[in-house]
Amino acid sequence: MMKQYTTEQINQAVKGTLDGSPTIMITGVEQISEATTNQLTFIGEKKYIKLWDQSLASAAIVNNILDVEPGKNRALFRVADADLAMALVLQLFEPEPPKCEPGIHPTAVVDPTANIGEGAAIGAGCYVGSRVVIGKNTKLYPNVTVLDDSSIGSETIIWSGTVIRERCRIGNCCIIHPNVTIGADGFGFRPSPDGRGLVKIPQIGTVIIGDRVEIGAGSCIDRGKFSATSIGDGTKIDNLIQIAHNCKIGRSCVMAGQSGLAGSVTLGDGVMIGGGARVKDHVTIGDRAKLGGNAGVISDVAPGKTLLGFPADDYRQTLRLWAAQKQLPDLIKQMKKK
Repeated sequence: MMKQYTTEQINQAVKGTLDGSPTIMITGVEQISEATTNQLTFIGEKKYIKLWDQSLASAAIVNNILDVEPGKNRALFRVADADLAMALVLQLFEPEPPKCEPGIHPTAVVDPTANIGEGAAIGAGCYVGSRVVIGKNTKLYPNVTVLDDSSIGSETIIWSGTVIRERCRIGNCCIIHPNVTIGADGFGFRPSPDGRGLVKIPQIGTVIIGDRVEIGAGSCIDRGKFSATSIGDGTKIDNLIQIAHNCKIGRSCVMAGQSGLAGSVTLGDGVMIGGGARVKDHVTIGDRAKLGGNAGVISDVAPGKTLLGFPADDYRQTLRLWAAQKQLPDLIKQMKKK
């Protein structure tokens, strides 16, 4: 059944100021250039105001600071933060997730020593090893592997293809997207004494993941060489991210796609890392620091700093350097003339 709400109902959800009719029926959400009648869009920046005049959308969420009018037979929801308000609306229209019914699917393999909590769902083709603990109402979608002595908290969702290796611990209310690997061996090798090969360094540690952590598809979190690789409560990790052995990630950090941490990196609380950024081993990033996309960090970063470039430096210094580099071709031409 299609979900639909009046503009008044949506305004109550976002706690905004409704400018326009309270009775317009909204049946979906779409970006401003693609929206049609009875759909809702949002205007978070000034540059999108001009698109509102051509848009077929019946309503829009708009930041309070923007000067825009609803127009005939349309409505605006004026809010302090359009992005956060849109998140609330998307929850209203979110489709039901794929079914993963409580209980153990007949094709799943669950070791008799495993402890499965009340209301937990173990989907088709899953494997749950010896002495594994799975909390209440946790969902394992089809083809998830959880190896011996690992534990998963309550209300956690683990999507298909994920592998959780032995002795790892995952907290409550986490979301782990498809094909994540938690607890693979850290990358540890040394030249052999005869110089003809490499000696593998055993990785005997584990991985500890806090509560409300989200890990994107295809990401890898390696176990510690000793002790544990750890991820703090509320941290959000995008797709295709590498976190190497013995890293310590604080609370409420954000890592964008294809970024990576080498071994024994420490992130403070609230650190933000842009897409493709890399951090050298044994580096410490202070609380609330920010690393721009593709930054290459080779030394410690103080709390609250913003870095860009490679090697990463204070963003103001990097921007000056980039501006100067653009002038080099003209300078070279002038030098040749002389």
